[in-house]
Amino acid sequence: MPGFTAPKLMWLRQHEPALFAKIHQVLLPKDWLRLQLTGDAVSEMSDASGTLWLDVAQRRWSEPMLAASGLDVSHMPRLIEGSAPSGTLRASLAEQWGLPRDVIVAGGGGDNAATAVGIGAARAGQGFVSLGTSGVVFRVSDAFVPAPEQAVHAFAHALPGRWHQMSVMLSAASAFGWVTELTGSADEAQLASQADGLSLTQRARAPMFLPYLSGERTPYNNPHASGVFIGLRGDHTAADLGYAVMEGVGFGLMDGLRAMGPCEPCTAPLALVGGGARSDGWARLLASGLGCPLQRSGAAHAAAALGAARLAWLAHGGTEAEVCQPLPLEKSFEPDPALSELLAERYPRYQALYPALKSLF
Repeated sequence: MPGFTAPKLMWLRQHEPALFAKIHQVLLPKDWLRLQLTGDAVSEMSDASGTLWLDVAQRRWSEPMLAASGLDVSHMPRLIEGSAPSGTLRASLAEQWGLPRDVIVAGGGGDNAATAVGIGAARAGQGFVSLGTSGVVFRVSDAFVPAPEQAVHAFAHALPGRWHQMSVMLSAASAFGWVTELTGSADEAQLASQADGLSLTQRARAPMFLPYLSGERTPYNNPHASGVFIGLRGDHTAADLGYAVMEGVGFGLMDGLRAMGPCEPCTAPLALVGGGARSDGWARLLASGLGCPLQRSGAAHAAAALGAARLAWLAHGGTEAEVCQPLPLEKSFEPDPALSELLAERYPRYQALYPALKSLF
């Protein structure tokens, strides 16, 4: 996966070897910030999982993977769990900011692992669907369950003794922002409302959309995949294009859920988070396509930040039972049988498009 850390360093090693030779230590962005705050070079399991240098099952750095990248363990920060203390704030900063000298800095987490903690997804089977810039289906597991052939992320959770599976599509709410601008619509809310107002008959003849505006990860891991509208007719409107994008993103998330492997029938609700979660119509479409209830909290847009704060609470002595509570429910979205039937009819056509067009990207 080109977006992970190891491939970027491999690129640097090939194209700028003199700069690569100067590497003292590799830190992820939040861990660089931690270094400034505490003076300690520390990372944690969930973020480190996305480097390709972590032995995710054993929750330790992988010496063979580091060696393959021209690095070794000395280039890596110390590893802890996301809910553990990583150090305390530098005395000079504490004095400058008027804070006590014993302020703990927690391990923290990657954005999606922190989101899971923010919504209370701490036990196997719990999870969320994220409609952010990218799209994510996230499910907690109590074991390491890799599926690399389907480009499914299998990472350590930010909580000890747990992992998670995660399908990632690179364009989700960002694709809807793009089509909003493309069609000259006033704003995303207006276009989403127009798309949601289409009848089932109108939706059945809407164009189809491949949402690969930035390439794709799950299930294809193809940075060259491209966005496609197909089936355009002269009488299609901005609402039709908006619906096609919402549906195409939904189909991409359905691809991701299926790539995560066999699971129990998806009857347990998943949380719905991210900026795109504000659209009731899109939420209903996703629930109908994924075949499971989706629950939205009023704080869903801030779940990752809340999760980071909760990890800090855990590092300061809080227990999971008191900290990792579900967020207050604002609205629940159940699958709509008629819409589910329509999506089931259109989904095979969507699935046929990528293999038919792959050689043309």
